[in-house]
Amino acid sequence: MTTNTLEQRVGELLRAQGWTISTAESCTGGLILHLLTNITGSSEYVLGGVVAYANEVKEAVLGVPRSTLIEYGAVSEQTAKAMVTGVRAMLGTDIALSVTGIAGPGGGTAEKPVGLTYIALAGPDGFLKVQRYVWGFDREGNKNASAEAALQMILDSYKG
Repeated sequence: MTTNTLEQRVGELLRAQGWTISTAESCTGGLILHLLTNITGSSEYVLGGVVAYANEVKEAVLGVPRSTLIEYGAVSEQTAKAMVTGVRAMLGTDIALSVTGIAGPGGGTAEKPVGLTYIALAGPDGFLKVQRYVWGFDREGNKNASAEAALQMILDSYKG
């Protein structure tokens, strides 16, 4: 028996709900949308997304307040929330994901180590959830773990 992949299960859930999805990705560089669009028929529910790697894009395109980026940094719960609400509003989707983190191998500090990642999910009726992770993989492993955790977050939040 073949187990459906995370992206297949997310697609089935979105179809069943009649929902659309968008993403705002930083450290994953579009990997979540890549996974979602690997599924035949994903055009029924995937509307699009923004790869917002630079702070200037987070601010100008997604509407992340400059004050949030200055006070909390690009890799923070506050920035993840602003990214997800910004992309959901911009693209008018039912749900949205955002990911911001430090993929590595450089860029970490004692306060914000390599692998630190925030994933946010926004949905109908004001639903907003953020999860914090610290992955211990190499750059590609951290990106993959973040993308998988984001997709799993949808299933955990909406499949009862």
